[in-house]
Amino acid sequence: MDISVVIPLYNEEESITELFSWIERVMDENHFTYEVIFISDGSTDRSWDIIEELHQKSDHVRGIKFRRNYGKSPALYCGFAEAQGDVVITMDADLQDSPDEIPELYRMIKEEKYDLVSGYKQKRYDPLSKTLPTKLFNATARKVSGIDNLHDFNCGLKAYRRDVVKNIEVYGEMHRYIPYLAKQAGFNKIGEKVVQHQARKYGESKFMGWNRFVNGYLDLLTLWFLSTFGKKPMHVFGFLGSLMFFIGFLATLILAIGKLFGLLWITDSPYFYLALTTMVIGTQFFLTGFLGDLISRSSQNRNDYQVEQTL
Repeated sequence: MDISVVIPLYNEEESITELFSWIERVMDENHFTYEVIFISDGSTDRSWDIIEELHQKSDHVRGIKFRRNYGKSPALYCGFAEAQGDVVITMDADLQDSPDEIPELYRMIKEEKYDLVSGYKQKRYDPLSKTLPTKLFNATARKVSGIDNLHDFNCGLKAYRRDVVKNIEVYGEMHRYIPYLAKQAGFNKIGEKVVQHQARKYGESKFMGWNRFVNGYLDLLTLWFLSTFGKKPMHVFGFLGSLMFFIGFLATLILAIGKLFGLLWITDSPYFYLALTTMVIGTQFFLTGFLGDLISRSSQNRNDYQVEQTL
């Protein structure tokens, strides 16, 4: 199969049929073999009913229905697990991503041998409350990840070699950082394509403004820590613990020497208690690192989502 199109969605009943018709036209014009995987992320409208209707009419339509809303990352994770195409395309269901971009994205993966190509919506139709946080976030993400050629990490329109989606784990809210995850997995040829941004035609944006902006930074910090120290927590906690214990021990030693020479009473000085507290905290940090090395950070149930139905 040439292409798998993975589309996570939440309450997009107005746009699903129009989006599939658009994708179908593009695929037929370019003679692609393809599948379209819709993931209904706990939608409360008629989204799943429409997906079922499309599935009955077309063999190209597949669907995954979550019992409740988990988020975009879990939807992508399950969609990636089911994808069979040589090239996997992700896009949003709100018609703001144009399926007309698919042939060129496919060509860049197959002919230019990119591992991942991310869309860049250079001209956006979003309000300032969304575009400003996005620019600040992307600038930080470029700096932390070292992927300097990407302007828009969070663009939903992306293309991947199948090996990429089968070898990365998207969990929590890490869909924003798939290029970073791919790089950490050894897929280093990451490109970008300027794509057209369509104005939203139906419904309202699910974007949560500055709250999502702050969460994005927290997720980026988590990802940086896990990619740097996730498999060696002793390197950070052990170092901090040893450093604090050494400082506390040195301070206690100085106070003890002062007592031996009759310069002060140890228990009369607040520095004695501060030194002991520092040693205790240092010991706790060290033990945290030790336990972290014993316990795997990967939980067997981290990506255990309740799928109600699969087409």
